[in-house]
Amino acid sequence: MANLFVRFLIGGLAMLAAIGYKNYRELSAPGKRPELDNNAYWGPELSKQNYKENKAILPYDISVNPEVIADLKSQLSRPLKLQAPLEGVGFEYGFNANELQKVVKYWRDTYLTKWGEREKYLKKLDHYQTEIQGLKIHFIHAKPSKEAIKKGKKVLPLLLMHGWPGTVREFYDFIPLLTAGSDKSDYVFEVIAPSLPGYGWSQGSSKTGFGVAQVAVVLRNLMVRLGFEKFVVQGGDWGSLIGSNVASLFPENVLGYHSNMCGNNSPMGSLKLMLSLAFPRWFVDEQNAHFYKGFGGLFGFIMEEMGYAHIQASKPDTIGNALIDNPIGLASYIAEKFSTWTNPAFKTLPDGGLTKRFTYDQLLDNIMIYYVTNSITTSMRLYSESMNKAQFALSVDSLPITAKTGCTRFAHELLHVPDGVLANKFPNLVHSTHQQDGGHFPAFELPQQLYEDFTAFVQKAEL
Repeated sequence: MANLFVRFLIGGLAMLAAIGYKNYRELSAPGKRPELDNNAYWGPELSKQNYKENKAILPYDISVNPEVIADLKSQLSRPLKLQAPLEGVGFEYGFNANELQKVVKYWRDTYLTKWGEREKYLKKLDHYQTEIQGLKIHFIHAKPSKEAIKKGKKVLPLLLMHGWPGTVREFYDFIPLLTAGSDKSDYVFEVIAPSLPGYGWSQGSSKTGFGVAQVAVVLRNLMVRLGFEKFVVQGGDWGSLIGSNVASLFPENVLGYHSNMCGNNSPMGSLKLMLSLAFPRWFVDEQNAHFYKGFGGLFGFIMEEMGYAHIQASKPDTIGNALIDNPIGLASYIAEKFSTWTNPAFKTLPDGGLTKRFTYDQLLDNIMIYYVTNSITTSMRLYSESMNKAQFALSVDSLPITAKTGCTRFAHELLHVPDGVLANKFPNLVHSTHQQDGGHFPAFELPQQLYEDFTAFVQKAEL
C-alpha cells in the first residue's frame, strides 16, 4: 500500500511538473506580430470618403487666439468656491485648496499678464504638422547644433515621447542637451518630439480602437515620413509603452530603445513581477533593494495613486467633460500629479512640494497646452483604448524587443521593475541603472541626469 501511494505521489508530481513546464513554455513563448493595418484611417467618418492624405510637412503656428486668453482670465477672476482643507493636511487628500488659491492667483495676476513672453518661449523650438492616417500630427523638430556636427559627432535620429499628464513642454530643457552634445559622448541627436495623438496640438482619433499599438504605427509612420528609416526611441509613461510597441512591431526601424519607465506586461513578465514582489532577493541585489517595495508597496501604490487610471480607462469622457472648460479643476487635477509623482513624500507638505522641482511657470505652461487645445478628454481616452480586451488580444507585449535596450530607474518613480522581470521582453538589455533622485518626470525635473544616462546607453550600445 505504501509503495502504491509513493508511486501515485511520484506520478502526480510528474504530471504537475509536466503541466507546469507546458504552461511555462506557453507563458514564455514569444508572440507573433499582430496583423495591423499600417494605413488605417482614424479621422472623422464624414471625411473618409473623399480622404486623400496630405503628406506635406508644414511649419505649425502654436499661437493662441487672444480671445481665449481673455476668456481664461475672466474665468479665473470669478470668486473661488473651494472647500477648505482639513486641519493639518497637506496633499494627502489631493490638491490642497490653500495652495490652489495661490496657483490661481499667480496664473491670473502674473502668468497671464506675461502670456506673450510665455508664448514666445513655447515657440523657441520649431513646430511642425503633417497628416498621418487621417490625423493631424504636431511635432517639434530640433536639429543638431552646427558646433556638434563640426566636431564630427555621429548624428542619430531620435523619437522622443511624453506621457500623461505631460506634454512636449517636458522636453524644453532636455532637447537642447540632445542637440548640442557633450564632450563625454560621440553622439548628437536630431530630435522628433511629437504631441501624442489627442494631446496638445495633435488631433485625436474619431474612432474606437486607437490604443498604444495603433499610436505606435502612426508615430513610426511619422518618422518614415520625415525620412528616418532607422531611429532611436526614448520615452517615459505612455512614451515608454508606445516606444516599446514601436520597437516590438518595427524592429527593422528601431536602432535602440531607452526608457525611464521600463516594464514587461507579457504573461511571463506579469508572473515574474508577482514572484519578485514575493521573493525580492531572487531578483534584486542588496545595493538597490530599496527601490523595490514588495507586495505592500504595490498595494499602497494601487490604492493611493491608480484611481485616476481606473476612471480614465472606464469613463474618460465623464471626467474629461468635467475639466474641459474648467481651468481651475484642470489645474488641480493635472498639477497634483507633479507633486506626488515627483516624490510621494511631498504629499505631507502644505504646498505639495510643487516648487521644489518646478516653477509655477513650468507647471502652468503644461496646463495651458491642455487648456488652449481642449485636449484633456482626448488625452485621457488613450487609457480606455489601451486597457481593454481588444488591445490585450494583440499580444504586442509578448513580442521581444530585439534592439539594444537601456533602462534607468529614478528613485521616486511610481513602480520599478527589476532586470530579471524584464529579461524575456528585453533580451538585449545592455544598460540598466538606478538613479538616487528624481521621479516620474525626469526630462522636466532632472534633464541633465536623464541626458547623461541616455547618452551613456547610446555610447555603450554603439548605435
